[in-house]
Amino acid sequence: MPRLLSAAALLAATLPLVAQSGPPDAIYYHGHILTGVGLDRGKLDFVSAIAMRDGIITATGTDELLLKTKGPKTQLVDLGGAFTMPGINDAHTHMGEAGRIQLSVDLTGSKTLQEMLDRIERAAKIAPAGKWLQGGGWDHTIWPEKILPTRQELDAVTHGHPAIFERVDGHIAIANTAALEAAGITHTTADPQGGKFDHDGRGELTGIVREDPAMEMVFKVIPPPTPAERKRALSLAMADASIHGVTSVQDYSQWDDFLVMEQLEREDHLPVRVSEWLTFADPVETLKEHRAHHPADDPMLHTGMLKGFMDGSLGSRTAALNAPYFDDPGNTGIPRYDQAKLDAMTKERSAEHFQMGFHAIGDRAVEMALNAFATPKQDPSCVVPTVSIPQPKITCDPRLRIEHSQVLDAPDFARYRDLGVIASMQPNHLLTDMAWAEQRLGHDRARYSYAWKSFLDHGIPLAFGTDYPVEPITPFRGIYAAVTRENEADTQSYFPEEKLTIAQALYAYTQGSAYAEFSESYKGTLASGMAADFIVLDRDLTAIPAHEILGTKVLRTVVAGHPTYFANVVTR
Repeated sequence: MPRLLSAAALLAATLPLVAQSGPPDAIYYHGHILTGVGLDRGKLDFVSAIAMRDGIITATGTDELLLKTKGPKTQLVDLGGAFTMPGINDAHTHMGEAGRIQLSVDLTGSKTLQEMLDRIERAAKIAPAGKWLQGGGWDHTIWPEKILPTRQELDAVTHGHPAIFERVDGHIAIANTAALEAAGITHTTADPQGGKFDHDGRGELTGIVREDPAMEMVFKVIPPPTPAERKRALSLAMADASIHGVTSVQDYSQWDDFLVMEQLEREDHLPVRVSEWLTFADPVETLKEHRAHHPADDPMLHTGMLKGFMDGSLGSRTAALNAPYFDDPGNTGIPRYDQAKLDAMTKERSAEHFQMGFHAIGDRAVEMALNAFATPKQDPSCVVPTVSIPQPKITCDPRLRIEHSQVLDAPDFARYRDLGVIASMQPNHLLTDMAWAEQRLGHDRARYSYAWKSFLDHGIPLAFGTDYPVEPITPFRGIYAAVTRENEADTQSYFPEEKLTIAQALYAYTQGSAYAEFSESYKGTLASGMAADFIVLDRDLTAIPAHEILGTKVLRTVVAGHPTYFANVVTR
């Protein structure tokens, strides 16, 4: 089996194709291969064979034509007629956190508060004395009582261990008494800007900690993971990505996670292409140092945009809204910035030619992001280095992004279009949120929530992802959501006028997400000169009834011509 190519080998492969003499390294034939060419126009273009050399596709076409080009060492792979398509580019992940959840107390899918507490107690009983208990994935909105847990309930099962567990969306957490005491947080501690500590009717802490500024007060006293723990966590998360057909991720993890990713790349154990986001709130000099740390034109691993947070989430009722929550009239959410400060920071980072993407869920948060993006003036000297094959490009296109873009006012669409803002969205969120989203927003405001088709109708680019581990990394739930806007049980729909065609959904998960990270010139389609990143599936997504999309299985994942996953076998 060929090894995953190093960055140097991949860059060598970016030479003009005329210089790549010799037969292909591999030919995949007898397939039903969707090239992706023309998806933006609704075209479904198929070939039966693709050839590749040095991780780059050299030709596509018929079996007869391509098999004539094989050499004595060319690997021939019979696809058996299987549906094959460009690899998924997940436009929004948190790989470090996803892996650490798998190594900690995984509360994902807990159907009741008691189930959550039982999992925690099992971990507490075997943990060494004094060890912090951490994890996440709980979601009180799926519990029968739909009530947030308390520190006292946690105290009863943690047996003296300090403990904090994040909700599935990562925007609130529940901490026990020992954790709050370790952090020096009491009932008199003031809420930090953009964060909040919940209190009960007597003024005592409930243990619920809302948003990063508040949660960080606890996290900063927890011993950080070791490099070995980070490596194991990232390996687990990336294996999960490969299993589900993801060949590229646009990721927001910790800087120390990125350093471990560099180690994995040096060892040829990086199975997924990574564009790693930096933290918008970090000092500009730190951001420039981090950007310069790794080659920007490394097609396997590089730093990308700056990620900033405008608000929280709908599920936690911390998303910033222009009017109160329909089901919580005294609450409009938690904006994370003062507009003037945000505008100044955006202008400063724009002057240093950083791409920026702002997390914004509520309509007030979206408005804040758009206002900030309107602040910088176009700089004629703007240069943004981007990864591109065959040559790195220089562009003045800032490709501003709003991550999630869940709740909009109708006039916002025109502002997205006029400012050139990309809507980076996660359709799978709707499968979770539709059970209560309209209750949070009210019918009128919900009309332009998760409004994928309205974005396209206004000429706004879409980039799709999963927000893993907030949702599973499988893209097929998101594709199903995009084309049906129905829950997985097929018992509820949500503003069906916003659903997409299968071509539109696949485009957003491949070429749309590639465009959002300046990489559309070398990945997202299976055409000559493009990266040999593709997946083989057990069904044709373009021809089956929509509900069958949910059962899709990946048979093979290939990155840079190297198989990183066979069904039941992951290679790392």
